[in-house]
Amino acid sequence: MFVQVIQGRVADEAGMRAHVERWAVDIGAGATGWLDSTAGVTADGKTVAMVRFASQEAAAANSERPEQGVWWGTMEGFFEGEPTFQNCTLVEHDQYGDLGSAGFVQVMQGQVSDIDRVRSLMSDDSIDWPTLRPDILGTLWAGTADGAWSMAIYFTSEAAAREGEQSQMPPEVEAQLAELNSLSVGEPSFFDFRDPWLMSAT
Repeated sequence: MFVQVIQGRVADEAGMRAHVERWAVDIGAGATGWLDSTAGVTADGKTVAMVRFASQEAAAANSERPEQGVWWGTMEGFFEGEPTFQNCTLVEHDQYGDLGSAGFVQVMQGQVSDIDRVRSLMSDDSIDWPTLRPDILGTLWAGTADGAWSMAIYFTSEAAAREGEQSQMPPEVEAQLAELNSLSVGEPSFFDFRDPWLMSAT
């Protein structure tokens, strides 16, 4: 899998959302290998989009389509300044429920000292997350070889997420989280999407 992360500050939230939704109908429908997109805007006007493709080749082929170029030319106008792009070839995706029904999405971003170890921890499916945190519908983690990463967590609601944060975790989960924290370089950033933009090819 492959994920492109696009982010920046929003100049026109309503216009951007309408244009993104048009992409799913007008362009996404013909984008071979496009799987889904997760985006939103924070209360202070920041946006992060995680666009998932089956492969890096599929993403590149979509970028080369003339209609994609025309669409992006308009999309740029909805940003305040230049957006940034990050191409992630290291991807872990876990789904426990209907991601499209998520009422709240939190995106985290950061840098780690050992991306391979972090990816190994993220792919560990020995933890029964649906039982421990029924408020979590799934996660999408995307990283780069130099240790940069982004992660979207899909929750049933913000209220459920905040309540779940207070839950006591088993020792093995606490140990895993502690190791992840020990590999972090600096503090992660958080982006809360209370009205997430969720689109899927299926």
